[in-house]
Amino acid sequence: MRVLAIDSSGLTATVAIVEDNLTIAEYTVNYKKTHSQTLLPMIDEMVKMTETDLKTIDAIAVAGGPGSFTGLRIGSATAKGLGLALGKPLIHIPTVDGLAYNVYGCRDIICPIMDARRNQVYTGMYTFSGRAGKQEGACLTTPVFQVMKMQMAISVDELIRRLNNYGRPVVFLGDGVPVYENALADGLKVPYSFAPAYMNRQRASVIGALGIQYYKAGKIETAIEHQPEYLRVSQAERERMEREKNSKVIVRKMKYEEAAAVAEMEHQTFSDEWSERAVLDTLENKKTICLTAEKAGKLIGYLFAYVAVDEADIARVAVLKESRKQGVGSELMKALEQIGIEKGIHRLLLDVRRSNGGAKAFYIKHGFQEDGVRPGFYESPEEDAILMSRELEIEERKE
Repeated sequence: MRVLAIDSSGLTATVAIVEDNLTIAEYTVNYKKTHSQTLLPMIDEMVKMTETDLKTIDAIAVAGGPGSFTGLRIGSATAKGLGLALGKPLIHIPTVDGLAYNVYGCRDIICPIMDARRNQVYTGMYTFSGRAGKQEGACLTTPVFQVMKMQMAISVDELIRRLNNYGRPVVFLGDGVPVYENALADGLKVPYSFAPAYMNRQRASVIGALGIQYYKAGKIETAIEHQPEYLRVSQAERERMEREKNSKVIVRKMKYEEAAAVAEMEHQTFSDEWSERAVLDTLENKKTICLTAEKAGKLIGYLFAYVAVDEADIARVAVLKESRKQGVGSELMKALEQIGIEKGIHRLLLDVRRSNGGAKAFYIKHGFQEDGVRPGFYESPEEDAILMSRELEIEERKE
């Protein structure tokens, strides 16, 4: 079989065409160029040089991460685009597995390290064991690739501790070697060495060789299904999350244009979710209180309540999973209470699933008491409803 292989997960950009046990062509560049500039021209040049019709390949193998966030996106986008255009499946090869496979046949612990910044590395632990076989009457040993520890993102100190616990010789490779060589020398208590230059960086031919094994084992995916595996969020994403976490919660009246986002949160939160049309109908109802909570301009929670005379029945309170335990629900409740006082509402009502202990604790914290049970009230799944209510403080009401 024939595989087109791509790896742009690190500083090196590399592509190859691998056919069974033969590397037809390999093109590798590790010189001050962005992968968006090099990857497609490299593939085009390689195809021309080997007079290869890409329609004849069986699959596209791509290093799927971890690694450089930008590099992974470029490699994955290239593979997905070619896969869709050619109608070929993709083979997702873990980047660190591909690096380790460079040191074929090594019986020591193979430890690739890619610099992940902040004193962390993308790494894993691998080795080759022997499997006896026969060929034309002679005994032979076939190296078998073994994953001792799957690829992960950990601190250099933790990696050193784990390797010392194994007590076996280690071979290091990858772009993290020159960055952390001194730290390894200071902390390791086991024998270690570094792979030579010709095998210590990403090689597309290795991705292709592993890809053929994965393909034969049925480990393939469609171009649409393929997603890079980052192992951790990018620095930009971490900074955004930190900004959101430290931002003030703003509660305001819900806008009509937010109905689609609220409906999506409904789908993520409730088994009996409301549709976008149901949300819009509620917004258009003059007897409702519809609130949203946002942080750093992002909608993270909402509340719906129906008003009847001097009572308000809370129909929905929801907060995005990643924004919970940050006081968002409490801010929504405070806003509802204030609006209730302004509207002359004396009592807040709600019902909650019997099994939802977290929600019951939240409402009790905000002064609600259990009033009774409504058997079999909920559907999908069927469950009793606990009825709860709270009287708004008389002195807080406007006369």
